[in-house]
Amino acid sequence: MRPVYMISGGITKFKKANPEMDFRFMVKAAFDAALEDLPKLDMTMIDGSVGSYFSDHFTRQLMAAIMVQDYLGLCPKPSRRVEGGGATGGLCFQSAWESIASGRMDVCLAFGFETMSHVNTWKGNEFIALASDTNFDYPVGGFYTGYYAMMVQRHMYEFGTTPEQMAMVSVKNHGNARYNPYAQRPGKLSIAEVRASQMVSTPLTMLDICTMSDGAAVAILASEEKAAALCDRPVKVSGVGAGTDAMRMADRPHGEVLLLPHEKKEDYADLRYPGIHSFRGGRMAAKLAYEMAGITNPKTDLDFIELHDAYTSSEIQTYEDLGLCRYGEGGKFVESGAPFLSGIDYGLDMGLPRQGEIAVNPSGGLLACGHPVGATGLMQAVFAFWQLQGRINKHLGNKRLQIPDAKRGLIHSHAGTGTYITVSILERV
Repeated sequence: MRPVYMISGGITKFKKANPEMDFRFMVKAAFDAALEDLPKLDMTMIDGSVGSYFSDHFTRQLMAAIMVQDYLGLCPKPSRRVEGGGATGGLCFQSAWESIASGRMDVCLAFGFETMSHVNTWKGNEFIALASDTNFDYPVGGFYTGYYAMMVQRHMYEFGTTPEQMAMVSVKNHGNARYNPYAQRPGKLSIAEVRASQMVSTPLTMLDICTMSDGAAVAILASEEKAAALCDRPVKVSGVGAGTDAMRMADRPHGEVLLLPHEKKEDYADLRYPGIHSFRGGRMAAKLAYEMAGITNPKTDLDFIELHDAYTSSEIQTYEDLGLCRYGEGGKFVESGAPFLSGIDYGLDMGLPRQGEIAVNPSGGLLACGHPVGATGLMQAVFAFWQLQGRINKHLGNKRLQIPDAKRGLIHSHAGTGTYITVSILERV
């Protein structure tokens, strides 16, 4: 298995609607932005691509990825489409990694997009709900906000998590997005404003939930030799991991907690796992990525994390799956201020004693940057790449989101109610 490096990336601004660009044009804009940082890269050096988009329904076009391949001028080189719900972008990134690691390619383009504005919101929610069990959950009214509301209700019942702790995630991520010109929904919020926004499914309000988006993102990965020749600051993909779980939560068996390197079995002697409060697939993805990257304690070995926060509640759940805190302590973790960036005033009237400990979603995450599904995991990769290069200022026009001396970061994509999950570790060299 060969070492793999990310050598460039680009994104479009994420928007509620982007009628001036179709999906091909959006990917081309992101691709052109990535090429600007690689003056030595000739198109003939790109050996192939992996394309990602979640839904043919949104695009109203089957085989849309090959149309992008053609528009970028990459035919007749190899390409393939990957899809896995909300984890589509993360799976695309790892599929491109596999193309390089296996020796099949020396330079591979990963591209992703979504055009969710082509349908009304209610129809979009129906399409997304088709990523649940259409023989059981969907016919009885299943939709994703309802699933996540149910999960966090259990988290609240078992662990004492509060709606105000969830609201702090929203305050943090929308606050970070104020310094990200690519973000769809930046804003300075208060806990009261998050809780007062329209209730969607108790306890989740509109400001606890990500928005549908139009947008595209690309990542260019390369072998060690090509990375050294083409890029002045390549970033190593030092670990990848993925996990899965049953589509129906009722089908998920209880068992022992999958332990991360810094945990002991006795830490969870009384925990009924995974229940519906945790994502077993996310824990597996983290475990495998940590083992490959040599992570012994994510709290000290990682400098930042871009994770899949489709809901404020899922960010809290994912803190626990990634081992940033023990299971059940995710609410207290955000309340401590640990995942907030240092040097930013979020307008909260309570103290944040651990502010800046490990930044989570400096981009603004899905909640505030946006969630064009096929592009989202690649957007995370691009922001992680810029962080590790120390070039946030160059790309965003300000330094507020730059993590000082960032050496290692994690990106995390999540589908369904935890059915597909990817974790990738990127590292400065």
